[in-house]
Amino acid sequence: MSAGAGAERPQVVSHVQQALSYTVFDCKWVPRSARLLCLGSAARGTGLIQLYELHGARLELLREIEKPKPIKCGTFGATSLQQRYLATGDFDGNLNVWNLEAPEIPVYSVKGHKEIINSIDGVGGLGIGEGAPEIVTGSRDGTVKVWDPRQSDTPVANMEPVQGESKRDCWTVAFGNAYNQEERVVCAGYDNGDIKLFDLKTMSLRWETNIKNGVCSVEFDRKDINMNKLVATSLEGKFHVFDMRTQHPTKGFASVSEKAQKSTIWQVRHLPQNRDVFMTSGGSGSLHLWKYEYPAQRSKKDSEGSEMGVAGSVSLLQNVTLSTQPISSLDWSPDKKGLCVCGAFDQTVRVLIVTKLNKI
Repeated sequence: MSAGAGAERPQVVSHVQQALSYTVFDCKWVPRSARLLCLGSAARGTGLIQLYELHGARLELLREIEKPKPIKCGTFGATSLQQRYLATGDFDGNLNVWNLEAPEIPVYSVKGHKEIINSIDGVGGLGIGEGAPEIVTGSRDGTVKVWDPRQSDTPVANMEPVQGESKRDCWTVAFGNAYNQEERVVCAGYDNGDIKLFDLKTMSLRWETNIKNGVCSVEFDRKDINMNKLVATSLEGKFHVFDMRTQHPTKGFASVSEKAQKSTIWQVRHLPQNRDVFMTSGGSGSLHLWKYEYPAQRSKKDSEGSEMGVAGSVSLLQNVTLSTQPISSLDWSPDKKGLCVCGAFDQTVRVLIVTKLNKI
């Protein structure tokens, strides 16, 4: 690559670093604001929500909210832009929805699972996607549940192991295919490498595969379109990109895999303003920025005449090592292109700026 071409590559710049006095498990931008949240566990075993505001090159702590149980994960995905309620999953299996302006008592609360809620996602809120505002939770108890916070405390869908099937720790969940009032899927990844795609319209298992290593993170490139791509990351430093447009009757979805590093890839997050660019965060304290390239033709016919997908390729745009500890959470700002927040196990939250994203 020539020096000129190198100058066009995006750069990942650490803009602000904030030391924390607790373990941070998740970070989230508050939509339509310069604010961000850190969710985690205090040394004495309680849960913490911290609200920060970005002022130039510093973060100002606006509010600290302590809760009885450590908080593992959060999402704004099922709320309106007016309310911007935060849904959280905690170590005791509780799903809570908070009004951050009055966070003393949750606006919705349910004991959703018998064990820790590892992952949460929301859809139908923030003006994104069609259909009801719903929250999905995945837990160590082996179940994946979908909730409508406007309804009572029973899930609208419950995906659990069938009789005789051993329960697996569900590490990650994500909504997708919510492009009209009826269609919606949930993808779940498990500790044994299983990936399952549940169709909420037909209440059935639509597809499953196994990537041989624990699935740490799954995300569709967009929730509110016809399924397009899904990225799944794993314990062994590998990630897989599935082309979700064409499902073959027996072979399922075409995919390409990439070995990013030797250590766990904790999370994947797609750039909100460009669905073909995504960032992965690693156990080695590194971030990798990727771009997906589509093949000339996304599908072809097999010998039986059935349509099968054709996988594209992935190119590395940039990588940077920020910490000696795993970067466990990652969130792009939905409003400012290239603004990103990440939390690491060195008890630090970092605000990053990724440059030149309009050039790719």
